[in-house]
Amino acid sequence: MAEPIQGRSRELIDAPNFCFVATLRADGTPHVVPVWVDADDGHILLNSARGRTWPRNAERDPRVTLTVQNLQNPYEYTTVRGRVVDVSEDGADAHIDKLAKKYLDKDTYPFRAPGEQRIIVKVEPEEVKNWGG
Repeated sequence: MAEPIQGRSRELIDAPNFCFVATLRADGTPHVVPVWVDADDGHILLNSARGRTWPRNAERDPRVTLTVQNLQNPYEYTTVRGRVVDVSEDGADAHIDKLAKKYLDKDTYPFRAPGEQRIIVKVEPEEVKNWGG
């Protein structure tokens, strides 16, 4: 069952804090990467490019754990345990531009590679906890 993203957890996600995404490789070992994060009405939204390791892991095994650390106080963070419920190319280019504005104050994402296909990875939170705040 989905858990709401609210209070201090939502504030940390809405601020330009990095999100560490933990997925499972095929052999069961963890894979953790930092990404930009966003949220909508009840879901965590992540953006990546087709072919990268962590989205492939999440498409194979949808269980993920996300940690969003407060850049101003690294002892405060939010963890989200959940499942990937959708991976879509629809709106992914506009979404990465929105994240570029949030994180870089740039109107468009400046690191696009030729031929790169952006995707939005939607995570439904099952457990949301804030720590150290």
